Amino acid sequence: MRTTFLISLLFIAAVSAQSPAPIVVQAANSGTPAPSTTSAAAAPAATGIHSIPDAIKLLEQIKAGNDEVLAKQKAALERLDELQDAADQLRIFAKRG
Repeated sequence: MRTTFLISLLFIAAVSAQSPAPIVVQAANSGTPAPSTTSAAAAPAATGIHSIPDAIKLLEQIKAGNDEVLAKQKAALERLDELQDAADQLRIFAKRG
């Protein structure tokens, strides 16, 4: 019973850790206010946008940030692949000796 409970808690923690808060972006031509479900990080950025060129600049900045994150993740994955290959070679040599 305890094991089931602990597994359930771990599962809930893992699911909640992987679920980011939704970010709602208000349409440029919409006259209605943004919903109150926007995250705290998106709210200040959305309130400073008063024109389409400003929105485009903000989106380009966000895209540049995302590209940097993707490049870092790609480098990390390549490093992990190298480590995996090295570990496989170690296993092979350990079996021979």
